[in-house]
Amino acid sequence: MLDKFKKLFTEGVDIFQEEVKKIKNKDFLEAVMAGCALVSAADGTVSADEKQKMIGFIKQNDALKVYNIDDAIKIFRSYTDKFEFDFGIGKGEALQAIAKLKKHPDQARLMIRVCCVIGAADGNFDDAEKKVVVDICNEVGVSKDDFGLSEK
Repeated sequence: MLDKFKKLFTEGVDIFQEEVKKIKNKDFLEAVMAGCALVSAADGTVSADEKQKMIGFIKQNDALKVYNIDDAIKIFRSYTDKFEFDFGIGKGEALQAIAKLKKHPDQARLMIRVCCVIGAADGNFDDAEKKVVVDICNEVGVSKDDFGLSEK
């Protein structure tokens, strides 16, 4: 009986810790999806390669794999839909979500690295995509030089 209680308690603690991770990193997930959507839409199209690269990264990254992939895709799509309606408004909303990482430079850097990977996913990290990543760097107060970018 005691062993059964210990097992239930341990499982409950594990579930609780996973939920805390999700709450703690909610802004991070939102910022990563907003950044990925922004970079993907920068050249006018969101390619299948960019979507697949984003999904693969979520599945492999320790900070993101605690999230349900369907939830992440839903957030990503909500931003891409906004860009289709009006790119300027969508960009503003995406940058607002991204700005929440300004106080978390390690998370901001990881998000920017993901954005760079997404930008290059279709084989061409073009000037429009690089410019958006520079905008993201400026939004979170991280030097674009850390990523080998120059403003275009």
